[in-house]
Amino acid sequence: MTRKILIIKEEESVCTYFIEDGEIVEIHPGSRQDPDGQQAALGNMYIGKVQNIVANIGAAFIDIGGISCYYDISQVPHAIFTNKMGKKPLCIGDELLVQVSREAVKTKAPTVSSNLSLTGRYTVLTSGNTRIGVSAKLPRALRDDYKERLQDWKNEEYGVIVRTNARDVPPETVLAELSQLKNRFRELKQTAGSRTCFSCLYTAARPYLTDLKNVYASGLSEILVEDQALYEEILEYSRREQPEFVDKLRLYEDPLLPLGKLYSTQTILEQALRERVWLKHGGYLIIQPTEALTVVDVNSGKCVSKKSRPDAFLQMNLEAAQEIAKQIRLRNLSGIIVVDFINMEKAEDMQLLLREFRKFLSRDPIQTTLIDVTALQLVEVTRKKLRKPLHEYWKGRV
Repeated sequence: MTRKILIIKEEESVCTYFIEDGEIVEIHPGSRQDPDGQQAALGNMYIGKVQNIVANIGAAFIDIGGISCYYDISQVPHAIFTNKMGKKPLCIGDELLVQVSREAVKTKAPTVSSNLSLTGRYTVLTSGNTRIGVSAKLPRALRDDYKERLQDWKNEEYGVIVRTNARDVPPETVLAELSQLKNRFRELKQTAGSRTCFSCLYTAARPYLTDLKNVYASGLSEILVEDQALYEEILEYSRREQPEFVDKLRLYEDPLLPLGKLYSTQTILEQALRERVWLKHGGYLIIQPTEALTVVDVNSGKCVSKKSRPDAFLQMNLEAAQEIAKQIRLRNLSGIIVVDFINMEKAEDMQLLLREFRKFLSRDPIQTTLIDVTALQLVEVTRKKLRKPLHEYWKGRV
């Protein structure tokens, strides 16, 4: 598989497009400020103050400087307090170090956590969860090797996650990065005690720089950047954090054919925001996000097949399964996703469809799981939530 990254400055934001085998598979919009000029950037760490405690839902609301954020009070045992107001585990007025773990979505406030994490290219260092984890996408022998190498970390105050990107480098490089993250975390803890409430102690890298940490180096041919200042910023970052990308970085300069026109990014974006998605053989999908879940309906549409009815339905469903997996990743859908395939009479056809659907979903770098099929033949899928879905970000803009 060949990979390419486009980084394009569009109005007041920077958008990143991941391309695999010539096709755009992910769109990462840049951060836009909220209407009042404030924002709680994902990954930032603040000294927050407890505003309110709602015991019946096991939550508190923490102010990080004009922004009220949701906080799960089950995390209190791991919290790093900078100012304690009472003897109870958590009191109104307490000041503690928190990290933005989820952006605001629709009417829901941002979420903050006292389970802090620092993310590197190959590893993640965590403070609340002290387990040792290794990406399931690494070969088994390599997973076992890392678990053995990291045994000494079990007695410390940190947890470690070895990321999928670690498969491309020697273990020594991974462990060296881990030591750097540990030193950075200790510095944060020391600094927190002397800072005032609402201070931002750690600013996460801009989204388009974070995206570079998450891309697989295997098969990556080039990173195209259109803006001169943006190119210089990414070049400096790459020299410091990811030197292996320096040779792949290219400044794109062609005023007659902008990068967005060359790769039809606007067209792809508009298609990714439409409710209806046409399939190659005449069928179509209806994708409808709701407050609680996303519903995907498969329709035969204009599909005409010379095959028998059961075989035709299986063929349409298999084609739909591949496209649904693609659309989930492209639109950054997350949470609960329910798919209503065309009903099939044969149990073996449904089992084949589920096997193939799992295979398509497994290509997604974000954890995506096919849970089960209900008695009504509704297929349940869950996908880990990391960022806002595309339709939330671009609502009213395209």
